[in-house]
Amino acid sequence: MNSRYLLPLLLLTSLHAKGLPQGFCEVKSLIPSVVLEMRYYGRDNFVGQPIEGYLAPKAILTNQATLALKSVQQTLKPFGLGIKIFDAYRPQKAVDHFVRWGKDLKDITMKSRYYPTVDKRQLFKEGYIAKRSGHSRGSTVDLTLIDLATHQELDMGSPFDLFSPRSWVYQHNLTPQQRANRMLLHQVMTQHGFKALNEEWWHFTLKKEPYKTKYFDFDIE
Repeated sequence: MNSRYLLPLLLLTSLHAKGLPQGFCEVKSLIPSVVLEMRYYGRDNFVGQPIEGYLAPKAILTNQATLALKSVQQTLKPFGLGIKIFDAYRPQKAVDHFVRWGKDLKDITMKSRYYPTVDKRQLFKEGYIAKRSGHSRGSTVDLTLIDLATHQELDMGSPFDLFSPRSWVYQHNLTPQQRANRMLLHQVMTQHGFKALNEEWWHFTLKKEPYKTKYFDFDIE
């Protein structure tokens, strides 16, 4: 068998045995050097508590998206750079958790860090929270670039999940280095088959995602 087809075939076989739905894999099984900081597994997120469905700090994606990310990591490695993932596949129950939180106007525990300039009552209207998320289709990932030696994040001009125009991809009120870092992330991801979300510099979806209309709800465990 041609070797270029062997790895994906072995991947599909081994991962199915781990109990994941067919077509999905754990990202670290294919990209061991990837760094994970799964924000919704813990309390360091805009809700301020672990999110439903995140039972383990793992990144899960469709096989196609994971293979594309592997190519991203391989492209960055010669330059001493790599990727750090904040979120990948997101169960529908987690999205439902966000929606319930968004309706609880009294809970503003994390406002100063994640939405300092946005009234919580406007989070739905301004598109920061929605009842459906592309993450639940399994081919969307939130990530940044890091120095492989130190694991230090490159300065993107705003932190992950900041609800603000400062997080828009084409924000001009940045330093030249911050703009260059965003451009590099955008270029390497689009080069390997992902499309960006203009409102979030960290958010990318595989253009040829296999489940364009299906939203999953299995737990991450």
